[in-house]
Amino acid sequence: MKRPKIYLNLGFPNSIMKHKNKPIDGVGLFRIEFMIATYVGQHPAWLLDKGKGEFYLNKIIDGIETVAREIYPKPVVMRFSDFKTNEYRDLLGGTEYEIHEENPMMGWRGASRFISEKFNAIFRTECQAVTWIRENFDNLWVMIPFLRSVEEAQKCLDIMKSEGLKRSDTFKIWLMAETPAFALQIQEFNKLNIDGYSIGSNDLCQFILAVDRDNADLQRMGYFNEEHPAVIKAIEMIVKGAHEANKTCSICGERISNSFSLLDKLMEWEIDSISLNADAVQKVHDYINSKF
Repeated sequence: MKRPKIYLNLGFPNSIMKHKNKPIDGVGLFRIEFMIATYVGQHPAWLLDKGKGEFYLNKIIDGIETVAREIYPKPVVMRFSDFKTNEYRDLLGGTEYEIHEENPMMGWRGASRFISEKFNAIFRTECQAVTWIRENFDNLWVMIPFLRSVEEAQKCLDIMKSEGLKRSDTFKIWLMAETPAFALQIQEFNKLNIDGYSIGSNDLCQFILAVDRDNADLQRMGYFNEEHPAVIKAIEMIVKGAHEANKTCSICGERISNSFSLLDKLMEWEIDSISLNADAVQKVHDYINSKF
């Protein structure tokens, strides 16, 4: 058994000031859609179509750079935007670009946007921001969210490469493993030119058990259960499958901080890192210390 690194989940750039001195090894999940919603508040396509692409680029550069600078030289894993259609519609100009979906959780989100004609320019803008920041801060890594297939992942990697983003000793590329495809096809995902994975156990759970995680009734009835044997088995398959190809594996679901029995399993499988909300860092840090 080896000690996993402890990373921080982050949504708002300035909150790094408050949490950077906690016992963390870096930021394992920086969700930039939170930043876009608050710092920008406007639909990216709306801005680009109005000729305000430079404004948008500079705004996201400012937010991402804040985190990379404040925590340097510890790594920051920035997840490319994973807005869902209902969230995008709430931004200024959003109703002009977003369709109504009955179940946005299973809709047009994550990587499917990046490779689409409608959203490609926005993904490229995020890539350009990363390229610019890495000229000064080599601790910024990236993660591609919500992938459904190996082919989709490769298309994203090709776009990133065309914008100057290629993995290296200092630039890591992770995939967010949050659909059952990763458990069932981990050997195929391992063939991609990537460094590792971060398991999103919330989404993984809802798609394995066919339970909308936002459904309060099903939550109360106990259907949304990240420790269901099927979910645990999928997590184990991803962790062990990643290690078979010398890829790293992290996890960023909320359940870890509430279930030390799950944490024990993860450490038994020698997961490389665990990314936590700020209020859980000290508790999990102390528990892990007690094991070593």
